[in-house]
Amino acid sequence: MTDPATIEKLRPKLDPFYRAVESVLIGQRKLIDGLLIGLLTDGHVLLEGVPGLAKTLAVRTVASALHLKFARVQFTPDLLPADVIGTQIYNPRTGDFTVKQGPVFANVVLADEINRAPAKVQSALLEAMAERQVTIGESTLRLPRPFFVLATQNPIEQEGTYPLPEAQVDRFMLKVVIDYPSRADELAVLDRMGGLATSVEIPPALEANELEELRRAADSVYVDAKVKEYMIDVIRATRKPADYGLDMTGLIQLGASTRAAIALLRAAKATLPRGPRYVTPEDVKTAAPDVLRHRLVISFEAEAEDLRPESLVKQVLDRLPVP
Repeated sequence: MTDPATIEKLRPKLDPFYRAVESVLIGQRKLIDGLLIGLLTDGHVLLEGVPGLAKTLAVRTVASALHLKFARVQFTPDLLPADVIGTQIYNPRTGDFTVKQGPVFANVVLADEINRAPAKVQSALLEAMAERQVTIGESTLRLPRPFFVLATQNPIEQEGTYPLPEAQVDRFMLKVVIDYPSRADELAVLDRMGGLATSVEIPPALEANELEELRRAADSVYVDAKVKEYMIDVIRATRKPADYGLDMTGLIQLGASTRAAIALLRAAKATLPRGPRYVTPEDVKTAAPDVLRHRLVISFEAEAEDLRPESLVKQVLDRLPVP
């Protein structure tokens, strides 16, 4: 376990990162926090929002602020799995096949508009996200470390999109939903980005070894047994709400998995930007919506009542007793 003094020493290293990213992104602190949690916990992040809310810019900017190899894949309906993970190329001179690595062989991979490609292409990322390796022909190749998939998608109600398979969605540690900026933030965007020369180059603000130190520190943040029990109660309440006195019968078709419980613990431990040296129930409440919103399968009855997974998670958090 990293001692508190070391955590205090490491925390200021995040300040240059935030300053660099916020020099480009205006009013998106929650989005930056979500991406940083993914980086600190070795988790993948899915960003959802309507077109034009700077999802792609956010991932590009975060990647620019890191000393890591970055690759971008634009998902389209005609994309093939080989375009993502790579393929084998035949050499007629030698009669051998050689492996041509795809863009997935990078530290930070931007899967842009991931829900614009069919399920077979989305699933090409599944092994990479889960196992940190890919299989091309008879060769199994390890991916570089660290490895993060930061994907963007438009809401599934938009024309020309495909819902992500449930197995793929569950591999994303967080799903961060981006809303429209405030009036003041939107005015600031016009001032900064309204001209022809709108690109802003930022120098890397966080070294790879510094990121690794921060990851180890986040992993060592103390979690009391009662807080862990509270996390388990939150997870299990999404499966059998009646057992916890919650009037939500018939609204949730499939509750959160054990993988969701692990993700909730890891996300709650990534408290370095907020300051605590230990996890509090408030940290759990802050992390739970982004961890659970994409893992709950709601019933037709809930959809008929215009309920969303976020609102059901909020009911669980509001009604469960806090230790």
